[in-house]
Formats: sequence, structure tokens, C-alpha cells
Amino acid sequence: MAMIEKDVEMANQAVQEMTFASGNEMAALAASQINYHIMGYFPITPSTEIAQLLDQMKGRGEHETMLIPADGEHGSAGICYGASLMGARVLNATSANGLMYMLEQLPVQSGTRFPMVLNLVTRSVSGPLDIHGDHSDLYFTLNTGWVVLLARTPQAVYDMNVMALKIAEHEDVRLPVIIAYDGFFTSHQKRKVHYFRDRETVQAFIGPRKEGFPTAADPKRPVTIGAHMGGDDLINNHYQQSVALYRAGDVFRQVAAEYEKWSGRRYEPLDLYRMEDAEVALFLLNSAAETAKDVADRLRKQGIKAGVISPNIIRPFPAEEIRQALKHVKALLIGERADSYGAHGANMTHEVKAALQEDRDNQTIVLSRVYGLGGKDFYAEDAEALFRMAIDAMEKGKAEKTFDYFGHVPGRLEQQPKRLLEPIHGDAFRSGLIHVTVDDKTKRLNVKIPPLRALTAKPKRLAPGHGACPGCGIFPGLELFFKGIEGDIVVLFQTGCAYVVSAAYPYSSHKQTMVHNLFQNGAATLSGMVEAFFELKRRGELNVSDDVTFVMVTGDGGMDIGMGSAIGTALRNHKLIIIEYDNEGYMNTGAQMSYSTPMGHMTTTTGVGKGQRGKSFHHKDTPQIMAATNIPYVFTGTEAFPQDLVKKAAKAQWYAQHEGTVYGKLLITCPLNWKSEERYGETILQAAVNSCFFPLYEVERGKTTITYDPEAKGRRIPLSEWLKYMGKTKHLLREENKDLLRELEEEVERRWTILKAKHEHPYL
Repeated sequence: MAMIEKDVEMANQAVQEMTFASGNEMAALAASQINYHIMGYFPITPSTEIAQLLDQMKGRGEHETMLIPADGEHGSAGICYGASLMGARVLNATSANGLMYMLEQLPVQSGTRFPMVLNLVTRSVSGPLDIHGDHSDLYFTLNTGWVVLLARTPQAVYDMNVMALKIAEHEDVRLPVIIAYDGFFTSHQKRKVHYFRDRETVQAFIGPRKEGFPTAADPKRPVTIGAHMGGDDLINNHYQQSVALYRAGDVFRQVAAEYEKWSGRRYEPLDLYRMEDAEVALFLLNSAAETAKDVADRLRKQGIKAGVISPNIIRPFPAEEIRQALKHVKALLIGERADSYGAHGANMTHEVKAALQEDRDNQTIVLSRVYGLGGKDFYAEDAEALFRMAIDAMEKGKAEKTFDYFGHVPGRLEQQPKRLLEPIHGDAFRSGLIHVTVDDKTKRLNVKIPPLRALTAKPKRLAPGHGACPGCGIFPGLELFFKGIEGDIVVLFQTGCAYVVSAAYPYSSHKQTMVHNLFQNGAATLSGMVEAFFELKRRGELNVSDDVTFVMVTGDGGMDIGMGSAIGTALRNHKLIIIEYDNEGYMNTGAQMSYSTPMGHMTTTTGVGKGQRGKSFHHKDTPQIMAATNIPYVFTGTEAFPQDLVKKAAKAQWYAQHEGTVYGKLLITCPLNWKSEERYGETILQAAVNSCFFPLYEVERGKTTITYDPEAKGRRIPLSEWLKYMGKTKHLLREENKDLLRELEEEVERRWTILKAKHEHPYL
């Protein structure tokens, strides 16, 4: 007998299970059950786990979502937008500066009315860099035209993810939806969670993919998307978008009511805790509200009528619900994990105050405090301190200070960190033992270096005490390269392992000037520094030595997301060195796939299982890309061949000081994520070179020279001799993967053959 709809809903409500999981795990579980068509992604802490977990699930055959690794968050947003244009169901996840990088694309998607879901795992926006949670990224989304939902707990993360797609696709909305939850608080802390056991339940609740809306998928029905509009049309477009966003509030209520029938859990626009008779209240977003609820209970026992307000949706902003909740509240303190600098309060403060302006009878005293920035913990005693401020205002009938920060402390001069090492510069870094001359006939450089033992007297550029993992090859590789650099340097580190472990405020391992900027803009930043340095010198406004060498250090995928900036810098040919340490992954965010990861290699986003066999495409040949920009010098190197690397460093300095941009790629070890033994570091690097996977060569003024030829020396080894040392590649040596190994071997041979041809024919 057929079941009526209500019986189906009740049956579905019953089929739930309980687990103990984090917000990221529940976001991934919901996405897996929805079985999205496409996820474009780029790793950034703390949202990275979502893609990693989905990759693992796909390896186990739990969903069919195509995970597309982008070259940066801007690219990931483009992938998602493109997929949504075809009518696909689309997911993304990001945090902080990742959101900032894709921000340009967000209004494009909402303005053309294509739905999708984005999990925003909130984190402090740089600078300075901080990877922990606040809401400085969330507040940038408020003017993008997206629906914005908030999730206080892992349970809410799961539920909101199930509801979000239904809201986004509703015919009265047709807008993309953000689900924001607190980085490292909600994203990583595990809580008890209920979830639907079967994906069919989730898919039945959401319903089938909506038809009848314009897409780019049907050639029989051509459409034009994103055509230029004049003002008369644009105002109509934005009006319709505005109406849709306000309608999303009603749709949220409808979907939440329906979801309650399926799950037993209800989400109102405002989560109101003990607000029915509250006289003082805190307004807090996300996880902090849960802490404040316990304090409200404690104050109630003391006779204080305390309550907590926390919105589940802030776009559209629940203004009417705010007015109703604050009808009889005498003092409200709004706590915000972000600031709107110079505005006497951040975004929620002004929106709550604006809502209250519509109620002429409201007499609520409103205070605003910025708290918890950069992941600063919020404890019960902090919530009580905020409550006490509101109580004080209630008792006095006014706020002594309407806006302030909470939790900041004044610095004390006597507590400033003491310098451990005296600055060294100039002659201290000049050995006088390295000689570079120009061959008058060939116009190429001749380099003479002493025995390496003689260069050990040169001081290291980095002091001990950094936090790199045992066996990390970054600093041995960089220090060996710097042995070939004479005199002073100014170095810029893009975000990555080398920066993070060597410059944690208030300490620094750098003995000379070090600057940090983000992955995508390091090369452009350094080019500006270089040109300003020489312009100040030219004008006589700077009186320092001319022979400073400017170096940018990149790695951990920096030449993916930062490739455009690097190519632009190279084409302008500024006098600087770009040195990339290649550890074959995005190691600083947890060993995700990078475009330099070789095909078949296992990472946390290219897992190995019955559903996949590691990375599915070949690694990027960055030195050849950079050589195509016609910069004067490009090279590869590794600490396993020290004389070769030191000579190339000396050449790099000469070209950077005399002609223009230099690019060098260093292969370095990463035992933790390569799953290799530390003692095999040099052996692995040598094997990579001798197998011709990582050939040592240079492109000097357009002419290619192989600087170490394992074939000519009778030292070439099979690729398998390199792969066997690393746990991330041992699966390639199994019989069932011999076709994959053969494809990798053929690609290595193809590139090596081309390189030999270029070596033999200088005009290639």
C-alpha cells in the first residue's frame, strides 16, 4: 500500500544515527549524502579538511562528486561558477584570505542568480597572518548578495548543509548560500551529532535538481549570461536580486519547518535562549553563544534575568525578529569577532541598532565589544564579564562606553623581547672565495667556487630555533643555496612551511630583513620593493650599499596560486631571484595535492583506494614555464648535489644584480608527508635526479645546459628505485598499478628526451 506523504516524513525522521564528530566532518558527510556534481576547491586552513574528507569518501566509493583542484581560490570560485552555469549542483569550502581571493567572483554568481553552497570556515583575515578563527572574513560576505546562514555546532553544520541547497534552488530565491561556522572551534571540536543514516533520505528532502531555469547546457536553447548592462537595466537586475534575497528569509523559515518534520530539529531565524523575560542579553554569533548560555543559567540562579541571542541567518538580516526579541530588554551587549575600523562598532552592531530604529518605543541600551580575534579563546568568565558590562549599563541607565575592545592588554616596554643575536650584514656574508666572470666569447658565466668546507665559515642566514619538522629539507636546501650568495640579502617569504615555522611573532629566525606576503602576491610585492629601493637610491634619499640581493622564497604550492604574479614579475624582468622549494605538495596546510605533485602520488586530496589511484594528471614543469618568459637565468638544483647548487646560486646572484629576474627550483624532502624515513633524505633526492625525474640543468640567456647527466655518467636508475623509498608512492610498484607506473615513466622519459635535445641544440 502506498504511504501518504506524512507517513514518509515520519519514517525518514526515525532513520537517524548518532555519532561524535566535528563540523568539518559533518559538512563533508552532508555533501557526500547530497552527492554534488562538482566541487572546485583549493586548500586553506581550517576548511581544508572538507575536501580531504570528501576525497577519502570518494576513494571508498561513497559518493560520485568530481573534486577539481584549482590553482587558487579565485580559480576554485570560477570552477564552481562555471559548473553552476550548466545546472550542476556545486559545493565549495574556504576560509579567510581564500575568501578574499575569490571575493570578486561572489557577486558575479549571485548577480546572475545561479545557486550553489559554500562552507565558510571562519578565520582571521591577514595581516598579520593568523590561521585561527574570528569573523573578519564572514563580514566581507555581507554585501555579496549571497544568503548567509550561521552554524553554532557540528549538528547545525550538518543540518544547515542539508537545508542550504534546498533554499538556494528554491524558485523564489535562486541564489548561492554560505554556511559560516567557527574555524577550529566548530570545525575541529567534536560533539554529539545526529544524522540521516541513508543518503536517499537527504536527497528526498532536497528533491530533484530543478529544471526550467536558464543554463548553458542545451545548445537548442542558447542563452547569454552576464551581458553588459547599462544603469537603467542594472538597477532592475539588482532590485530583483534584492527581492529574492529578502524572500530567502521566508524560504528559510519554510525549509526549516519542513526539516523539523524530517529531523526533529528546528531552526528559527534567531536562536533565543531564555529571552522570554530577559532584561540583559548578549548577542553573539556562532560558537561563543553556546558558552554564554551556561553563564546565563548561572546568572538566572542569582536572580538576574539574562538571555542570549544568536542568529541562524544574517542575510537577509532578521530585523523584525530582533525588534521582537528586544522589546523588553534593558541592556544588550553585542560581541563581535571582527571590527569595522573607525565605525564605532562592527557590522552586527550597526545592523541591530538600525533594526531598533524602526521601533520608536524601544529603550534598549546597546553596547558593542570586539572580542576573540585570531582565535582568542572565549571562556565562561569572559561571557560573564560581558554580561556584567550590560548589567552595569542597565543599573546606571546608560553605557559609560558604548564601543570598545575586550581582552586586549597594553604592552609593557620592560617586557619587549630581547634581541638574541646581534645583526650581521655586509662583509660577514662575503667569503671572497666565489668568483663569477663573463666569458667574452659565449657571453655565459664562469663560476669558480672553493671546496664546500671553506664556505662553512659563512654564517647561516637563519638562526636556530625554527619549528620545522625533523628531516625537513627546506632549510638545508635554502642555506646551501645562500652559501653561493655573497653579501646582504632582503628576502620575502610567501606563506608556506618555511615562513610559518621561522617567523612566529614576537620571534624570528631570520638574521636579515624578512618580509611576508600571501601566496598569490609575493613576486609582485618583491618587485615593488626592488624598484622602490633603486628609485630611492637614484633620488639620493637612501644611502646604503648597492649590492643588496633581493630574493623571494616560495613553496608549498606558491607557484600554483602565485603563478600569475610570478610570470608578470618575470616578464617585467625585475632584478630579483625567485627560489622555489618543491616538496611536491601543499605541505603547510596538510599535504594536499599541488600541481607539482607527480601523477599517481598520494596526498590528502588524491587518496589511494578502490575508487582512485593518487593524483590523476602529470606535474607542472615550472622551470620550463618560467624559461618561456625569457628571463636571463633559470635553474634546477638540490642539496644532494651541493657544488652544482652553489655554482648556480652564484650565477643567480650575478644575473639578479646585473640583468633581471632569476627563477630556481630546489627539490627538497618532506619525510612527514612523503611517508619516508628521515635518514633517506639525501638518497631520495639523488634517486630523483638519477632516475631523470628531476634533472639538473640551467637555461642561461635562453640556452639550455644539462649540468649533471646520469646517463653519461652511467648512473641512471629506474624510476622505481626512487619511488620505493616513499610511502606515498609504494602503491605504484604493485602489479595492479603497472599501467600507471608505465605512464609516469613515459612522461619522465619524454621530458628528459626533450631536455637533451635542447642541451644539444641551443636554439631549441
